[in-house]
This record gives sequence, C-alpha cells and structure tokens, in this order.
Amino acid sequence: MRTQQHSSFSPLTAVTGVAGILFGVIVGYIIGAGQASPSFQVAGPAPQAQAQAAVQPAAATAVVTDTEIQAYRDILTRDPKNAKAATDLANRLYDAGRYVEAIPYYRQAHEIDPKNVNVSTDLGTALYYAGRPDEALAQLERSLAADPRHAQTLFNIGIVKRDGKKDAKGAVEAWERLLQVDPNYPEAARVRALIAESKS
Repeated sequence: MRTQQHSSFSPLTAVTGVAGILFGVIVGYIIGAGQASPSFQVAGPAPQAQAQAAVQPAAATAVVTDTEIQAYRDILTRDPKNAKAATDLANRLYDAGRYVEAIPYYRQAHEIDPKNVNVSTDLGTALYYAGRPDEALAQLERSLAADPRHAQTLFNIGIVKRDGKKDAKGAVEAWERLLQVDPNYPEAARVRALIAESKS
C-alpha cells in the first residue's frame, strides 16, 4: 500500500557492494543535497508508485544494512532538511518491514515538504502497519485534505477503515469515491471486488 516503490538490494548485493553503495549514496546526496525528490507516479510503481494492495503487510523482501542506515543518518545529520534522504531511508526501512523505524523519517520528510501527499500517505501506511490505525487514519485524512483526488490515499483509507477500524461502510465510501475520482485506477477491478465483499 506504499505509494512510492524503489528497487531493493538483494542480500548478496548488500554484502558484496556496501562500499560502492555507500560511496554512491554519500556522493549523490552531497551533490544533490537540497534538491527536490524525483517525481513518482500516483499509486503505482514509479513515478509516484502504485503500491500493491494488501490487507496485511507484504513479506519484507528488501534488505537494508546497519551500515547503509548509518550512511543515511550521517547525511541527515549534516543536512537535516534533505527531504530526499529522509524519504529514501524511510522507504528502505518500510520495504524491509521495519515500519516503526520508518515512521520518524517519514515524519521528518513530511515536515520538510508538507505538500508532498505521497510522503504523507506513506507515513499513514507505516503507522497502520505499526499497529496504530487511529493515527494512520488521521494522517491519511490529512493527505486527502491536501489532495482530495489522491487515489492511493482513498484506497488506503478503505483498508484502514475496513481492517483497522472494522468500518465496512466507511471503507466502501472511500473506495466508491476512489472509483469516481479515478475511473482508470489500475486496481479498479480489485477495488470493485473489495466493495462487493464489504457490502456482503
């Protein structure tokens, strides 16, 4: 359900390429510090990623090493306004299933760039997977206030309402609104199935 997906390292890459990765990350962020984050597709794998819908957190497939995490932290210590570094670290932790650890970095990125609806929605999703549905829903509602047509936010609100709050009616309302604002939503067939299932 995350809006922004990034390629992840395999365990072999993480072990054999740490030096090269860290060099590239550090040089890249030193050169690009303060620049805007790359754009992503709304609700889908790049450009503002269309995260796959899941009721439970997907099995973590990404690997993030302590060395890599520290490299990002070092960047953020030198440049605490680097929204890209904060977002990327949060995404890496999220993809590794480390939702609780991802939350403060999503918050940091969101404070730096409060108009970034994707970061706001990813923060809400991380809160949900961390077992905090009320906070998740509040964050997703803030995302929706910023962009009432943000399809992935509407999808995620439906998931949190149905599974986190046991509010099938509220979930259906969110999903029906999603189909109204984005009839070509790539997961529209699945959304219709979820609506039918929730109504039954």
